[in-house]
Amino acid sequence: MRFRVMRLLENDPRLSQREIAAELGVSLGGVNYCLRALVDKGYVKVRNFRASGNKLGYAYLLTPRGVGEKARLTRDFLRRKQAEYEALRAEIESLEEELELGAEAAPWQER
Repeated sequence: MRFRVMRLLENDPRLSQREIAAELGVSLGGVNYCLRALVDKGYVKVRNFRASGNKLGYAYLLTPRGVGEKARLTRDFLRRKQAEYEALRAEIESLEEELELGAEAAPWQER
């Protein structure tokens, strides 16, 4: 979830915790916990700003350290997804071969 939160904040630092939770489909408490951890680790800093009227809002800004961590998380995410893709591609090829062999082994069956 850290990666997804950091990605959203990089695009729009003024998103509220409620908006982040809705965007990610997670609980508000989960977003709050994640943001606190990101702030504690020095990846995100919080700035106050005035929204409309008397409402006080926050901007969650990625620090230089946070940008580096997001880059590392992005790299790791891509590696995992590429490995999943390769495994899936190999499985599809194997299944296609099985189908071809099955059709050749039983030529009397209707197709």
